[in-house]
Amino acid sequence: MIELPHKPGCYIFKDKKGTIIYIGKARDLRKRVASYFNRKDLDPKTFALVKSISFTDFIVTHNEVEALILENNLIKKNQPKYNINLKDSKRYAYIEITKEDFPRILIARTKDSDGNYFGPFVSGAERDYVLSLLRKIFSVRTCKKIPKRPCLRYHIKLCDAPCSGLISREQYADKIQKVKLVLKGKNDELLKILEGDMKRYSEKHDFERCIMLREQINAINYLSEKQNMERQKRYDEDILNYVLKDGKVYLMIFNIYKGVLANKSEFVFEFIDNFLEDFLVQYYSDNKSKKELILPREIDDSLKKFLLKHNVKVNLAKKGEKKKLLELVISNIESSYFGNLQKIKHLAEKLRLHEMPKVIECFDVSHLSGTSTVGSMVQFRDGMPDKSNYRRFRIRTVEGIDDIKAISEVVNRRYLRLKEEKTALPDLIIIDGGKGQLNAALDVLDSLELEIPVISIAKREEEIYFPGLNFPIKLKKNDKALLFIREIRDEAHRFAITYNRLLRSIK
Repeated sequence: MIELPHKPGCYIFKDKKGTIIYIGKARDLRKRVASYFNRKDLDPKTFALVKSISFTDFIVTHNEVEALILENNLIKKNQPKYNINLKDSKRYAYIEITKEDFPRILIARTKDSDGNYFGPFVSGAERDYVLSLLRKIFSVRTCKKIPKRPCLRYHIKLCDAPCSGLISREQYADKIQKVKLVLKGKNDELLKILEGDMKRYSEKHDFERCIMLREQINAINYLSEKQNMERQKRYDEDILNYVLKDGKVYLMIFNIYKGVLANKSEFVFEFIDNFLEDFLVQYYSDNKSKKELILPREIDDSLKKFLLKHNVKVNLAKKGEKKKLLELVISNIESSYFGNLQKIKHLAEKLRLHEMPKVIECFDVSHLSGTSTVGSMVQFRDGMPDKSNYRRFRIRTVEGIDDIKAISEVVNRRYLRLKEEKTALPDLIIIDGGKGQLNAALDVLDSLELEIPVISIAKREEEIYFPGLNFPIKLKKNDKALLFIREIRDEAHRFAITYNRLLRSIK
């Protein structure tokens, strides 16, 4: 181990191959690095990190604020294994206004172009509603390339046809500025502009324009009502809180714009020392800054200075309305993450499983009159869809309509591969189908010498088939276990149909 100075800076841990596996900051480099090797009460992740360290490098800075900034830049560049990886967190889509002569309004998953971004939006339905409404209110174009003549959207009055010169760039830009006011939450400001415009057109007896503006005003008023969870404040806030459970951090931020609770962002990552400080540096380096950040506990002065450089003022909530908001964040965390544990627990009880089925895989088959037969497998982890582990199968061994053989093929391909790769198996398998499909899956698992609980659900009566029982079990329609099984089955069905349509479209 190299000799480290008693100075502020960043330390860099590397494995035996020289790969950077962790980057941290410190007020005193020597003391901080020594703490990893002197402590005996390390959490499992930190213990694994320490075991992997072969080399230590460091960069000295003038002060802790410089160390914070440097640490953030180094983490972005190297993406070490043991640092918090926000890319794996649950993130929501933005609304983007493109940077074009006649801009469009789009959904964007990342902020990697030159456009203007608004959000993120926690509710996909709300985001889509806002997007659709803005396109309709302001007749914004949606075509990727401007065509040579007006399309159907112009004729049904959903686009002003910049392609034919029917609206100037200046007029179109004015519409886009109004769109931006809505997305910034400045609805009152926009309404004053529109009401002024309507009055001017009324004086000119241009009643057609007056009607159009009145419709815009009504639509924006309706949108305001939908978003009107208000607090009477003239500044923006972020309300942050978290729960520590089973070695993980469940963190949530409420984004409040001018007193309106507009969005929330959720993150889940492995617990590490100083996780909150590391998170705040990364988050406020990449996100639009707010004027006030409400936290449940104190942070050190160097981090407060760093946040102030990004126009973020930190406050603690010890009582009153802000404390209630912090409690509301905790309530949302428990609902979002730990509410799913209740679903899993109830399912385990109803199916009389020995262990909680934290990982569930469900299979379905789709075809069109025996053609383009495909299989799907979706995975639910901790009660939520884990789309990174979805799989789709093009059926190879079955001709015509034979769902039983098709299920047999996909189940065999899935678990033969997991067995060969020595990968963890699911806690429960759900088959979309009746007793025949269930028996086909059981035969495959038996041939592979794998013991995994399996059930099937038949669509017509929503009956549950169990191995060894001659007759299915019918749960009540509102039973939580049945609702959860149906949720998983419906997702597998959707995924299979989507793949089937894709294959037919490319033939």
